[in-house]
Amino acid sequence: MKVLIDMNLSPVWVQYFAENAIVSKHWSEIGKATDPDRIIFEYAKRNDFVVFTHDLDFGAILAATNAKAPSVFQIRSQNILPEAIGPTVLKCFHDYSSFLMSDNLI
Repeated sequence: MKVLIDMNLSPVWVQYFAENAIVSKHWSEIGKATDPDRIIFEYAKRNDFVVFTHDLDFGAILAATNAKAPSVFQIRSQNILPEAIGPTVLKCFHDYSSFLMSDNLI
């Protein structure tokens, strides 16, 4: 599984995921900070990434387009840094990996 980290999450997630054997890229490594969500969505779909986001728009894009991919892992929290929620995020990635590999919204 490859994780594409949305612009609304810190790039520190890349290192955190790497330390926990998860391949990831932050959108800032790929595109522009001002790219619309649909561009990120399409990139993730074409390149088999799971989108990791704090943004509600990706779920809306999935619903509006009836898209079958990519999977979206959406977090909702006040503190969205790895030191606050990292262990919980890792547990969810592990526990729901089969769902994430099957194009779902979590």
